[in-house]
Amino acid sequence: MKRFRRTGFPRASFRFDAWLGWAKPEQFNDLRHMSKPCVTRDKLVQVAFDLIWDSSYGSVSVGDICERAGVNKGSFYHFFESKADLAVAAYEYHWEEKRAEMDRIFSPQVPPLERLEKWCEFIYQGQKEQAEKFGHVCGCPYASVGSEVATQDEKIRIKSEELMKGGRKYIESAIADAIRAGLVTVTDPVQAAQRVCSVGIGMLVDAKVQNSLDILRDMGPTTMRILGAKTVSV
Repeated sequence: MKRFRRTGFPRASFRFDAWLGWAKPEQFNDLRHMSKPCVTRDKLVQVAFDLIWDSSYGSVSVGDICERAGVNKGSFYHFFESKADLAVAAYEYHWEEKRAEMDRIFSPQVPPLERLEKWCEFIYQGQKEQAEKFGHVCGCPYASVGSEVATQDEKIRIKSEELMKGGRKYIESAIADAIRAGLVTVTDPVQAAQRVCSVGIGMLVDAKVQNSLDILRDMGPTTMRILGAKTVSV
């Protein structure tokens, strides 16, 4: 292919220069972010979730997120109007990431009490992975951010409530099947699911405060006691 020499071509913009191989390294970085908007947005979302879960919503700034993601603030405000909007997107992203695993755990093909036991193990293993990654127990991401800013930002409060309800629906379905099968003594799946989730969140808060995963080892047996399980699978 014939190669054009730089002489004689006007510098229309740094994008044109980058295409011809004349841009500075930092300009290539900007070009890369603008030419791959989905990659940039996803990176911001992933980094925001990790930083907020690791510490807190209030302690993480837009600058912190951009720096960790390797994105300039101009790109941030191209995708999100505020840190709150990014937080909402980040928590939606996390929920979608784990939905497939929740669907697998709570498959109707799995016995109802086994679903609940696998869910408790899923929570424990997830907390263990995060503790190894961040160096401390992180607790429930939805309850943590929801309780932190519930009185300050309605968008985040509503999103936290929505995602927690989404998780509770899985529990409710398993309990309803257990009731129909005569495996538990509770009779109202909605109330029982609320109680199981409330106790579970309490245990996650306790584990975070004490920075100890041992507390979560009892989540399965505790859930079965709440339900009055007649048979506990192994």
